[in-house]
Amino acid sequence: MRIYRRKAEIRFLAAVLVSIFFSVVPQVSVPGNAQAPAVREIACLVRVDDIDPTIVIEMRYATKNNFTGKQIYPVHVCVLHKGTAAKLIAAHSKVKKDGYRLKVWDAYRPPHVQRIFWDLVRDERYVRNPAKGGSKHSTGGAVDVTLVDSRGRELEMPTLFDEFSERAWRSNNSWSPEARENSDYLTKAMTEAGFEPIHEEWWHFEDSDAAKYSPVDVKLEWFVAIPESVS
Repeated sequence: MRIYRRKAEIRFLAAVLVSIFFSVVPQVSVPGNAQAPAVREIACLVRVDDIDPTIVIEMRYATKNNFTGKQIYPVHVCVLHKGTAAKLIAAHSKVKKDGYRLKVWDAYRPPHVQRIFWDLVRDERYVRNPAKGGSKHSTGGAVDVTLVDSRGRELEMPTLFDEFSERAWRSNNSWSPEARENSDYLTKAMTEAGFEPIHEEWWHFEDSDAAKYSPVDVKLEWFVAIPESVS
């Protein structure tokens, strides 16, 4: 009963965050010439660091440090559906109380990037087929995360990011005790905030409401420099 109550409290916090951040603070629904507000919003997507700058952001696909060996995203910006962002912040609030912080490796992923990944890894255990709806990342409703300590050092986890093998599976019994404990702690914080894990990737979490969100095709650059108009 205590665990259920704790989950309810954290999900209530996520709902409160949605109300506070996205009804009180002005956003941008259609980019224009106006001065950039505190929270930039395009097609229900928002910049995570506009809301909580204490979350560590290391967008791997905006660098060459990823499974492709190439920079895929044109800019280093972390974007999520506004409802998903509120849940992520709720999870982050929980881990911060224990002396940790979340680090985000991937968030919103434009549909054309999903097609690039599918061409490279045609294995639906790790990359969702764009022809079958694609990834929840393309709705802004999924996020890839890990944990860092108070000095920004990553905690031991089962594998590195984008380990497309059984080593990353949650059922793998070869994980070290410390990696298992850290992964379980991360999973607990995320699920209590309203996320659902997947079996094949310990770092991947999907918003429990992600099925309600549709894939959107938004340029990440729009969250860095607001354009004159959106076609």
